Amino acid sequence: MLRFVAGRLLQAIIAVFGVLTIVFVVMRLSGDPTPLLVPEGVSQEYIDALRAELGFDRPVIVQYVDYLRELLRLDFGVSVVQHIPASDIVASRVPYTALLAAGALLVAIGVGIPLGIVMAVWQGGWLERTLTALVLTGQSMPTFLSGILLILAFGVILGWLPTSGAGDLQALILPSIALGAVSMSTFARMARTAVVDELGKDYVRAGRARGLSLAGIIGRHVLRNAAIPVVTVAALEIGHLLAGSVIVETVFAWPGIGQLALQSIQSRDFLVVQLIVLLISFVYVVTSLLTDVMYAVLDPRIRMAR
Repeated sequence: MLRFVAGRLLQAIIAVFGVLTIVFVVMRLSGDPTPLLVPEGVSQEYIDALRAELGFDRPVIVQYVDYLRELLRLDFGVSVVQHIPASDIVASRVPYTALLAAGALLVAIGVGIPLGIVMAVWQGGWLERTLTALVLTGQSMPTFLSGILLILAFGVILGWLPTSGAGDLQALILPSIALGAVSMSTFARMARTAVVDELGKDYVRAGRARGLSLAGIIGRHVLRNAAIPVVTVAALEIGHLLAGSVIVETVFAWPGIGQLALQSIQSRDFLVVQLIVLLISFVYVVTSLLTDVMYAVLDPRIRMAR
């Protein structure tokens, strides 16, 4: 098991290194940010002096080596726009994105998995067809469109919930639903497929022949066996929620890292963008590793094989 974890960590380090390299090169290809940092009408000499001060006049490979050297010392640099450490800027936004991702994941799991179970138990009936249409609608609708519709319905027309900002918990409801709708559909389809597959196995038929109720079999055995693919989806969806938060946070003016990433890309604040990418990559790595651990907990055969 220790060798397996060490191998996965090595793969994760290589993956994060590759992502950081690609982002570093792409950001430099987007252009020199120095002209965006000065007011109009300043002399070219002043721009050149500022470029040299920020280090953007050096070759890209030199900038890259210096960045890796500082990264190994956990020095993430200073924002060229706000002139404060990039780590402080990102750290101030992380709680908002974490709260939004938790709310969206709660919506996705709390609604998606029960829907999938109901669709599996009553497969072929009108209820399943109705829920399937609902699931497909949630999966096919873009998050910016669902966000705007939620704002119009519950914020403008009904006036029940706030339409923007990050005030109390009421302000979390609409962006959580908009962000979690696609993941909810994914959980519902995956849960339905896994439960249908388990319901067709011999142990379910044997339990029914012994007089056990279908609800009891599902609660005691089916859900546990069907949980492994659902856990896989959950690990992947955490990363998808972080990526999808860019659009949702922009629509709802939610002050998280998604909105910060978009603003930093527009202003070419390289170090802030690179730190956000590093953070998201780290979340992917940790969730992937935790998924393997959950496999061993849910299915002892996996632990014995390893």
